[in-house]
Order: sequence, then C-alpha cells, then structure tokens
Amino acid sequence: MTSSENSTLALRVAQADEDPVVRRLADLDDSRPLTGQVLLALVDGEAVAAASLGDGRVVANPFRPTADTVTLLSLRASQLGRRRARRRRARVPLIPRLRAA
Repeated sequence: MTSSENSTLALRVAQADEDPVVRRLADLDDSRPLTGQVLLALVDGEAVAAASLGDGRVVANPFRPTADTVTLLSLRASQLGRRRARRRRARVPLIPRLRAA
C-alpha cells in the first residue's frame, strides 16, 4: 500500500485570504496567476493545484504527483462553471432572450 492510497483529497473554493497560496501554485507552475473565483485541490490539507472557475486555467505544484488530482479538479471546475452560467442565463428575462434569438 502506498502513502497516496491513504491521502485525503478535498476540493473547495479558495477564500480571499488564500490568494498567496494560489499565487504560489502559479509561481511553482511558471504560469500567470489565476484571477476571479478559484477552486483549490488540497491533499492532506496542502494545496497542490488550483483552477479558475472563470476561464478553467489550472496551475499545479510540479513537485507533487498531481495528474489525477488535476483531472478531478478540472472536471469539478467545469461543473461549477456551467452551473454559474445557467444561473446568469436564468436571471435574464425571457423577452430579451427571445428578441436576441
């Protein structure tokens, strides 16, 4: 049994005070910082990857095995992104949507 089999994975929206954590992941990944609302992946409480809910970009710690974690993180981020888009569409009154069509 490997140690990864005993690890706990948590996916959650990053809080405002976690911007330094998200920036650090982007720096480690040699990527631009993520903007807007961000979904974090934590393994045993340590942030190892993050995804922007706005544009879907992902950054991850290259010194940790994160391929499976990034796959799950991307899937969940896309689900949340679709849910947010449906809510925005639902707020637009029906008549302007019909006129636009």
